[in-house]
Amino acid sequence: MKQVELDKYPFTLTIKVRDYEVDAEGIVNNANYLHYMEHTRHEFCEWAGFRFRDMVERGMSPVVRRVEVDYLSSLSLGDTMVSCIAMERHGARFVFVQDIYEASTLRPVAKGKITIVNLAGGRLTRGDELAEAFKKFL
Repeated sequence: MKQVELDKYPFTLTIKVRDYEVDAEGIVNNANYLHYMEHTRHEFCEWAGFRFRDMVERGMSPVVRRVEVDYLSSLSLGDTMVSCIAMERHGARFVFVQDIYEASTLRPVAKGKITIVNLAGGRLTRGDELAEAFKKFL
């Protein structure tokens, strides 16, 4: 198996699977991976010094425009994962490259790309405010 280098991601978060996140077969329901990715984005923003509350107070409204997830393998009750983030900018779009690995083996579990755009007053912006806030990660 190819060795994963976690240091390519500016931010990682360790998360343990909880009992209410698994289905009758004992594996994590696919929708929960979106929750893991969202939680990781929020933790990343706070770690980077720019919480969502701060964005709203500045009149910014970052919203999800597109979600792409490839499910590669399953997690089960009691498993621990490493949820990883990197960022890219494509014009007004900001893409969070989000990968999840099983923690003990670094087996790839899910690979996602979450596209975010920024609204101000309900209108799409060029995203310069987000680019400034996260410039060291782009």
